[in-house]
Amino acid sequence: MRDIIHLACSDCKRKNYSTTKNKKTTTGRLEFKKYCRFCRKHTPHKETK
Repeated sequence: MRDIIHLACSDCKRKNYSTTKNKKTTTGRLEFKKYCRFCRKHTPHKETK
């Protein structure tokens, strides 16, 4: 079963993206390097609750 998760910027802590993940196969927290429009640069985005 895939659940919707939100990705927050590591610098400004704003939730910018949402995506889905399979919680059975991916138990850890996701982290992607994505563009933050508030910081105006590419920053690591981590999964939030």
